Amino acid sequence: MTDTTATGVKTEPGIKAIRLRHPWRNTFAVVLLLIVALFVADAAMRPAYDWPAVGKYLFDQRISQAAFVTLQLTVYSMVIAIILGVTLAIMRLSPNPVVNSIAWVYLWVFRGTPVYVQLVFWGLIGTIYQSVDIGLPFTEPWVSFPTRVALSAFVLAIVGLALNEAAYMAEIVRAGLLSVDSGQEEAATALGMSWFQTMVRVVVPQSMRVIIPPAGNEVISMLKTTSLVTAIPFTLELYTRSRDIAAVTFDTVPMLIVASIWYLFFTSILMVGQYFLEKRFARGIGDRRPDKKADDASASLTGVTPVVSSGQPTVVSPATDPPKDGR
Repeated sequence: MTDTTATGVKTEPGIKAIRLRHPWRNTFAVVLLLIVALFVADAAMRPAYDWPAVGKYLFDQRISQAAFVTLQLTVYSMVIAIILGVTLAIMRLSPNPVVNSIAWVYLWVFRGTPVYVQLVFWGLIGTIYQSVDIGLPFTEPWVSFPTRVALSAFVLAIVGLALNEAAYMAEIVRAGLLSVDSGQEEAATALGMSWFQTMVRVVVPQSMRVIIPPAGNEVISMLKTTSLVTAIPFTLELYTRSRDIAAVTFDTVPMLIVASIWYLFFTSILMVGQYFLEKRFARGIGDRRPDKKADDASASLTGVTPVVSSGQPTVVSPATDPPKDGR
C-alpha cells in the first residue's frame, strides 16, 4: 500500500526493524557473572587474604611514604626518558650516518637487555667507577667525587629506569613523527615557517594522536617497573617496603594486596589522564559518530520512504500535523 503526500510524491510504509535475539550470548554473560560472584564470595571468606590486616596496613605511614617514593621514581624517570627519547628519535631520523648509527646502537643495547640486568649493573657502578671526575681527558681532574657519595641509590634507580625507557620512547616518538604526511612539512616550508616552527606548530600536534596511546602505556608500565629497583638495591619503594613489612609480620598475602591496591589506584588515575589526552589530540580525526539530533529529526518524519519517478525533483520535508479544523 502506498500513500501520496501533498506534494504529489508517492511513499511506501517504512520497514520496522526487529532486534535479533542472542540467547547464547546472554547465557554466557550470566555464567560469567556467576563465576565473578563466586570468586568474590570465596575471597571475602578465605582466611589467607586476612582482610582486617589489609585494612590495617593500607594507609600505614610506611606504605604511604613508599607509594609517594614510587610516584617520584615514575615521574622523574619518565621526564628524563621523554627528553632523551625525543633526542634519540630526531637522531634516528637524521641523514647523518654517524648520528643515526649512534642512536641505533643505543636502542639496540637498551632494548636488547633486560631492565633488571641493567639495574643490577647500575647498582655495581660504584665498584666499576670509584670516583666521578670532572676535567679534561688525560689530565688531572679539576673536581673528583666518590661515586657512592655523588650517586645515591635513589639517583641510580632514576638513571637506570630512564635510560632503559628512553629507548622505547624514541621509537614511539619516531613512529609519531613519521605518521605525519611529508606534504604537511612542505606546505609549512612554503608558508615561510622555519624548521622549529614547522615541528612545533604542524608536525608535533598531528603526531601526538599517534604518540599519546603508547606513551601512556609506557608511563603505566614504568609505574610497575619501579618494583625492580630492589636490584640496585633501593628498598624504599612500594613493593620492596611492603615485602619488608611482610617479612616481619608474616602477612605476605595481605601485604601483596595492599601494594596491588596502591598500584591500581595510581594506574587508574593515569588511565583517566590518558583518556582525556587521547580525546583532545584526536579531535577531528577518524569516523564521526552519528548525529543524535539528525536521528531525532529523521524520526520526526512520517516514517515512510518517498518513491519518486525519474525526471522529477526530489524534496524531502518533515511531516506536519493536519489542521485541527479539518481544512
